[in-house]
Amino acid sequence: MSNNFVAPRFFAQAIPPYTEGMRIGLLGGSFNPPHEAHRAISQFALKRLRLDRVWWLVTPGNPLKENGTLHELGARMQAARDVADDPRIEVSCLESVIRTRYTIDTINTLRRRLSGLRFVWIMGADNLAQFHRWQHWRRIADQVPIAVIDRPPQSFRALASPAAQALARYRVPETDAALLPDRPAPAWVFLTGLKLNLSSTGLRNPDGSWKGPK
Repeated sequence: MSNNFVAPRFFAQAIPPYTEGMRIGLLGGSFNPPHEAHRAISQFALKRLRLDRVWWLVTPGNPLKENGTLHELGARMQAARDVADDPRIEVSCLESVIRTRYTIDTINTLRRRLSGLRFVWIMGADNLAQFHRWQHWRRIADQVPIAVIDRPPQSFRALASPAAQALARYRVPETDAALLPDRPAPAWVFLTGLKLNLSSTGLRNPDGSWKGPK
């Protein structure tokens, strides 16, 4: 858990460069492997939410997934940098440094140590569909605005999910998406229009190895 003390120098090494007041999108995931959809989602969010940066938070392991075929963190980090190929997208191993696999710990740490930044959590519609299974998901929603990127055919399942229903009154109109980073949580927006449906699962072989060039 992230309650363990982390020396400031190690925390600083895991945080991409920033300046006070920046609007930062946070995209967490295993990135096993990273792929074009991760990049497309990030660039879509940069534009629609008027973000300054998107940070890819490469997790040590997803608590809701089988991690037996998970590639080594360093390999996933380097692959993510290669795929990102955009100076506005930064790759971080923060969750490994603070020793957690839970988003709530990550958000707590970032808000406590980087209070001058405005964060938005970015997730695909497939993640909204299972958001109610995340540890302390209501506390996550209470602490940071959330941008959900539509990923057909997940749209109906996502918007009918327990979390979406519970948070329905906090949904922001898509036309106001650019205001989301300035809104107090809870607040979330469902962004449509991105037509790309790759998944890391589809880019892995049965033995867990990655398929060809990304």
